[in-house]
Amino acid sequence: MPFKLPTLPEVPGADSSRAVLDAFKISIAKRVADALPPLTVEQVYQGVDYGKKGVDFTIALPRFRLPGKVDVLAKTVIDQFQADDIVESVTHDKAFLHFMLKTPSLIRAVLTQVHELTNDPPSGSPEYGTNTSGAGKKVVIEYSSPNIAKSFHVGHLRSTIIGAFLANLYKACGWEVVSMNYLGDWGTQFGLIAVGFEKYGSEEELQKDAIKHLFDVYVNINKDAESDPSVKAAAAAWFKRMEDGDEDALKNWRIWRELSVKKYAEEYDRLNVHFDVYTGESRVGKKWQDYALQRLDEMGLISDAEGAKLVDLEKWKLGKAVLRKKDGTSIYLTRDIGGAIERHEQHKFDKMLYVISSQQDLHTAQFIKMLQLMEFPWASSIEHVNYGLVLGMSTRKGTVVFLDQIIREAASGMHEQMKKNQEKYAAVEDPERTSLEVGLAAIKIQDMAAKRCACYSPHSFNLPRTSDYWTRAFRINNYTFNWDRMTSFEGDTGPYLQYAHVRLTSLARKNPELLPLPPPEQIAAETLAEQPAAREIAFLLGTYPDVVRTALRTHEPSGVVTFAFRLAHAISSAWETVVVKGEADVERARARMWLYLCARDVLGAAMRLLSIRPLERM
Repeated sequence: MPFKLPTLPEVPGADSSRAVLDAFKISIAKRVADALPPLTVEQVYQGVDYGKKGVDFTIALPRFRLPGKVDVLAKTVIDQFQADDIVESVTHDKAFLHFMLKTPSLIRAVLTQVHELTNDPPSGSPEYGTNTSGAGKKVVIEYSSPNIAKSFHVGHLRSTIIGAFLANLYKACGWEVVSMNYLGDWGTQFGLIAVGFEKYGSEEELQKDAIKHLFDVYVNINKDAESDPSVKAAAAAWFKRMEDGDEDALKNWRIWRELSVKKYAEEYDRLNVHFDVYTGESRVGKKWQDYALQRLDEMGLISDAEGAKLVDLEKWKLGKAVLRKKDGTSIYLTRDIGGAIERHEQHKFDKMLYVISSQQDLHTAQFIKMLQLMEFPWASSIEHVNYGLVLGMSTRKGTVVFLDQIIREAASGMHEQMKKNQEKYAAVEDPERTSLEVGLAAIKIQDMAAKRCACYSPHSFNLPRTSDYWTRAFRINNYTFNWDRMTSFEGDTGPYLQYAHVRLTSLARKNPELLPLPPPEQIAAETLAEQPAAREIAFLLGTYPDVVRTALRTHEPSGVVTFAFRLAHAISSAWETVVVKGEADVERARARMWLYLCARDVLGAAMRLLSIRPLERM
């Protein structure tokens, strides 16, 4: 039978049309506000938290700082409480009020919303878990940013994975997203490669594999430079010609850049990562770099050190930084400042995120502080999303590696695991592609399961709290790469999530007689209330929109990963009791099928948010 939510007060930040549990929370808040004036529904709503195991929602009464004893306040709420189709019960424990929702209403409301926003949304694409909080706003996200002429090193992997997640997350929250790859395509090293190419370069090898060949050239010329100082002098001179716009010096560099970007685009496609803009240090014009120097000089912050230009940020405990070398060429910091100004000129963003390792904390703080000193009002909307190191990331043989090696080794390991079940293996249409996707899920989940940050406290930064740069603070977490844990199908791993999704997908194939399901209002969802495991799954599905909203506040993918694992575990626990195959009562079987299909849709949505392609067979 259909279930209709009652008319409830509107609360800022709540949207029951996309997060139906918001309606249940408002209903709870209204009861408490009515019982304890002068509290408002909005005030109480902010204090309705998810409960611990066995409790749906909890309110800590002391947070409202009301006069009177907590026991008396709690008794007042309980005495006025009347159960209805939304809230079934309230209990008092010490400083807390614990609320339980009406199970049949909860299950039907959640499953109906998941079904409608997945299968019949206004946009035509699945929308469950999305929101419109960022509608009309634009964010530029810079991430990955490898160096051209070098193979994609694992050091860039975290930025790529976290950045892709953030791009997906902001899109899910209604923002217009510009995904930007700011390539390391400028600097003295390219003068070095140019000098090396004249000695070690081969057009034939360049066309075969540009990145590998240019890296080999770079390694060889670096060896020469160790014993011959004139090599570095020649490289610096060559780069000076590039900065001065000498076409002969730029000609080969342009070819190398184009071939490198093409190769990287193939790598990103394999990773399920996509960029709107490939830019780089070379694309930053001199206009804004010169403007920055002039403006900082006028403020008395520039000093001269043997011809080099330094900016003094000691006042903000950010040290001194070189802005221009003594030969007049720019450096990374100058180009970052110019690049940020150009981006705002071009995109007029509301926010810009830099997804850069915590090793670059000082550098990032310096250039953001300089933008603030130049009194750009948008400088306050720049945020550094930093992260710790991946420790011990190497092949099983222990060698330090490029990303391609890690992916191939992970995919190979997954392929071997899949072959152990010949029956299932024979049903997989493309085993190579499937093992690649399982391997990528293994890599990504191990990375994103590790929290970037251990806390949100200003006391935890190495950089001083006096710096205006810090709007919020983190203690950065490193994590240790572990092959055996990563590639296991047991425990909290990427392969386990893929397996959970595949198993849910297989239900439709194994029970065709139940499909197509009738419309939601004709499904006997109330029969699911008989099974605690079904209730747990439905409640978890209802929390997903909040998981997304929380991730937007924290920029932590780990919360989404934790949700996916909790859902996968709840589904695994339900297989024995919430049975579809073999259930004689067709109405019950269809209701259970509906529950599992909704779970499949939400698990798949969470995986896609994490840039993982959910599989249907493996």
